[in-house]
Amino acid sequence: MSTIEKALAKQKQAALEKKNNLNVEPTVNSQQSENVEVPKTEVQVKSSTASTLTPKVEEAPRQAKTGNDTIILNGDRLNERGFIFSPDSAHHIQEEFRHIKRKLLNNAFGPAAKTLKHSNLIMVSSSSPNEGKTFISINLALSIALEQDKKVLLIDADVLRPSLHRELEFESKEGLLEFLLDEVHSLSDVIYNTNVANLKLIPAGKPHHLTNELLASKRMATLAEELADRYPDRIVIFDCPPILGVTETPVLSSLVGQAIVVVEESKTKIDDVKKAVSQLDEDIAVGFVMNKTVRSKKDEYGYYGYGYGKKN
Repeated sequence: MSTIEKALAKQKQAALEKKNNLNVEPTVNSQQSENVEVPKTEVQVKSSTASTLTPKVEEAPRQAKTGNDTIILNGDRLNERGFIFSPDSAHHIQEEFRHIKRKLLNNAFGPAAKTLKHSNLIMVSSSSPNEGKTFISINLALSIALEQDKKVLLIDADVLRPSLHRELEFESKEGLLEFLLDEVHSLSDVIYNTNVANLKLIPAGKPHHLTNELLASKRMATLAEELADRYPDRIVIFDCPPILGVTETPVLSSLVGQAIVVVEESKTKIDDVKKAVSQLDEDIAVGFVMNKTVRSKKDEYGYYGYGYGKKN
C-alpha cells in the first residue's frame, strides 16, 4: 500500500471513530438545550395535574347554613293534633288565640310598648312541667304568623327538655345551644325558614352539660338585645323551661318584655302559680293562659281561657 493510500485509510478510520463518539456522547449546544427543556415542561405539567387530583388532607371547614335550609311542617298532621296551621284550621281555639295574640301585639307595638323593655320578646312558661306550655307557644306563633304584616320567630329555649322538634315533627338541628357555645358563624346559621309564611324557628340544639349556665350567660343577654333591636317588627317567642326549680327561667324573664304563664285547669295549684310569678322580673307584663279546660268529650285540648296584667 502506498503512502497516500495509508494516509486516506487513516483519515477514514479517524472519521469513523469520531462519528461513533458523537452517537455515544452528544455535545449539548444551545439548540439542543431548547429541545431538552421540552420534556422538563411536560413533567412539570404532569406533576401539577397529579397535585390537583390528590386533595390536600386538612380538616374541612364548617359549612354555613344557606337560605335554602327550610323546615317543612306537615299541615295535615298539625291540624289533626290541634295546631293552628292555616286560617282554615277548624279548631275552636282559633278564636281563643286571636284574643290572646291581640293583647300581646298591642303591648309589643302599641302605646304600652313604651313602658316595656323588649316588648316584642315574649316568654312562655309554666310553674311546673307538663302543663302544655310548648303547645301554647307553637299555637301562639302560628296564630301570629297568620297576620298579614307580622313576622314571628319561635325559639326552643327549653334546652333542658327540648320538645319543639318533636311537636312539629322535624329532625333535630343545630340551634340555640350551638350559638351560645359560639360553634356557629352567626345567628343566621341557626334561624330556619319554614313553609309557613312569616314563621321562622330556632331549635334548642344538641344537649350540653352547661345548659343552665348558657341560658344565664352574657351571650344569651346579647342575643336578646340583638333580636329586640334588629327586628323591631318581629315577635320573638321563647318556649322556656318551667319556672319552679329552674333558676335560669327567672333570669330569662329579665331579657323579655312580656311573659305568658300556662296554667293547667284542675291541676296547677294557686300557690305554685303565685310562687312562680313572684320569681319573674317585676317590670315585665305577665299574662295567664288556662290550658286543658275541657268543653266536651270530643275536645282533646279544650277551651283556652286567658287573663293578662302587669306585675305589681
